[in-house]
Amino acid sequence: MTPVTSPPTRAGRHSGVTARPGAGADLPLVARRPKLVLLTALLLAALAIAFSGDVVGVLKTGGFDDAGSDSVRGRAVLAQHFHGAEPNLVIMIEKPGGDVFDVDAGDVARRVVQRLAVTAGVNVVGVYWDDMLPQLVNRDRDKGMVLVHVDGDEDRSEQRVGDLHDELAGTTGAVRVSFGGQTQINNDINDQVTTDLAKAESIAIPITLVLLLLVFGTLWAAGAPLLIGIFSIVMTLGVLRLLAVFTDVSVFSINMATALGLGLAVDYSLLFVSRYREQRGRDPDMMDALAVTMRTAGRTIMFSAATVAVALCSLLVFPQYFLRSFAYAGIAVVGATVGAALLVLPALLVVLGDRIDRWSLWPRRRVAGGDTAFWGRVAAFVLRRPVLTAAPVVLVLLVLATPFGHVGFAVADDRALPRHAESRMVADSIRGEFAGTGNSTVVIVADRWGQGPDGVLRAADYAARVSRIPGVIRVDSVAGSFVGGTAVGTAAPPGAFTAGDAAWFSVLNDIEPYSSRGAQLARAVRAVPVPQGVPVLVSGLSAQLVDMTGSIGGRLPVALVLIACTTFALLFLLTGSVLLPIKALLLNLLTMSAVFGVAVWIFQDGHLADVLGHTATPLAVAMPVLLFCVAFGLSMDYEVFVLSRIIERHGQGADLHTSVVDGLSRSGRVISAAAAILSVSFLAMLSSGVSFIQFFGLCASLAIILDALLVRPVLVPALMRLAGRWNWWAPRPLRALHDRLGLREDS
Repeated sequence: MTPVTSPPTRAGRHSGVTARPGAGADLPLVARRPKLVLLTALLLAALAIAFSGDVVGVLKTGGFDDAGSDSVRGRAVLAQHFHGAEPNLVIMIEKPGGDVFDVDAGDVARRVVQRLAVTAGVNVVGVYWDDMLPQLVNRDRDKGMVLVHVDGDEDRSEQRVGDLHDELAGTTGAVRVSFGGQTQINNDINDQVTTDLAKAESIAIPITLVLLLLVFGTLWAAGAPLLIGIFSIVMTLGVLRLLAVFTDVSVFSINMATALGLGLAVDYSLLFVSRYREQRGRDPDMMDALAVTMRTAGRTIMFSAATVAVALCSLLVFPQYFLRSFAYAGIAVVGATVGAALLVLPALLVVLGDRIDRWSLWPRRRVAGGDTAFWGRVAAFVLRRPVLTAAPVVLVLLVLATPFGHVGFAVADDRALPRHAESRMVADSIRGEFAGTGNSTVVIVADRWGQGPDGVLRAADYAARVSRIPGVIRVDSVAGSFVGGTAVGTAAPPGAFTAGDAAWFSVLNDIEPYSSRGAQLARAVRAVPVPQGVPVLVSGLSAQLVDMTGSIGGRLPVALVLIACTTFALLFLLTGSVLLPIKALLLNLLTMSAVFGVAVWIFQDGHLADVLGHTATPLAVAMPVLLFCVAFGLSMDYEVFVLSRIIERHGQGADLHTSVVDGLSRSGRVISAAAAILSVSFLAMLSSGVSFIQFFGLCASLAIILDALLVRPVLVPALMRLAGRWNWWAPRPLRALHDRLGLREDS
């Protein structure tokens, strides 16, 4: 094969973008009925707002587990046969400076337990004032606990806990009642997300409007992207509310819907309006200019949106509805934004007419044919010295990626909340002041263990084996308690650990469950042979971590292959080249490696923890996957912006140097402005009190900034200069395929 010096062309195609008489006929609906289009959009937005008014309350806070995993199935069996065996609510009763057996503290404890006892779906597991278990009281004896299991799915259990919290939590005299445990953590996160969403929007929208004024120079032009963004956000919220009727949807998807909706609206509006203004400079006829803009910028927007949607669609391969929800939100927001950018925005431009450039803040500078904008001059410099300019950028990205070598993964817990959150304060108290509470308990359950003496003998044998595992303090079972392989207690009372043929075992340990040691313990428990091969399910927090990492890790290669193949196909249809898509994929991997390195340095190692107000923990296992898919799609968004202008000039006969310089001159300002505004949308998430929302916002904005300021203006032209005419190479069969199916600027 020999390299080709230009993209394959067909007669009459790719000969440049010029206006033609009657081009407005290509836009019958938008150009002839613009007010109808705008009125329809307004009506749809109003319906979406009315329908999605309760969307935050309807969406869910969980979704991190694989429903088919052993830990989830084990919890289901435990709840079915042993109501309340595994507590999901902790009620802490505290008398600061006093004793939990003071009269007033005891009265409050009895009142709480009595209220719980008459509440449907609520089972009291342990009460310090009744059981006197040492793990239920702190060292200073001023805090005691009531352990509770609340039946039902996430919605029902969280609603029940919310009602109980409203009635029981608070201070009575010198005694304070606080709620903790997983259901209260979910409720606190839900409340925090609701507050954070309004705060982030109040930050992002005004700053975005100011930046839009600076970029567009007129109030009319700056307001259009903001309107498009609001439209796409409310339509996406409507879609999420509709999906919640049929499937589980995570409440956290709202954060991405708002940030991505506003950001993509700015991206596409900026690209469209800039191209429209450029075309109006060549052709004063508005309809002709709009028709050409639709065929050029409109087609680029379609390709860009496809790359973002493809990256987000890959999240659908994961069983966790937390990740799938972001795919729903992302696809919905991309579809709504593209529809608004290609229908509502052109209609708005027709209605505004020449008023779009009225009341300009300053004279608008045009880049003439012989003039080169700032990013074009940067590209020209890079093209003269490709190695000297690219090498430092690559080195910086590799240095930033270094901390990723010691990344750790965990499951988001109470430490994702701010320290003042009620459930976080309860959990911190448990970790620091109590000897052992069941938080570190691994639960083993079997629904066909068997009854009678044989079942007890098997239980004794199995419990003794499990108790020999390093890190295990004690194993409690129907056969009694075991420490280090030796029985230390009498057999449990009937019904404590058995129900019919089902049985369960409590494996008490002192290992942090969401840690590498906790995961090793869960694997070790699962590796213990069970007498007579009875099937058992290992549950608990440590097992949950193992199952989550295994589930996500097992499907991650599928998602990555899906992203790579579909992105390659889209970029090939755009460029007709094999090398350019491969280069784009490699540059994106380099950028994301740098972003992940920074994420580990900040959120796992704890740097800037005081500034951001988060607690250093291993990365929540689902968040890097989510971040990769979103940031990858946005990076490819800008790749399409650049390549479309470079290919356009190259197809008009310009050499590589001229094509790259002109392409960066035309697209560089759009990309840098769009990246700055999109970064604001994500950086507004730093105002959140939930650490993994902060993680997503900071890292997504960093990926956008690195891509816009280093990768697109430096590495892209440098690698194109080094590749030379090989940039456009493709095997003969693929060239023939592109001739038949490839899309071009004036297609």
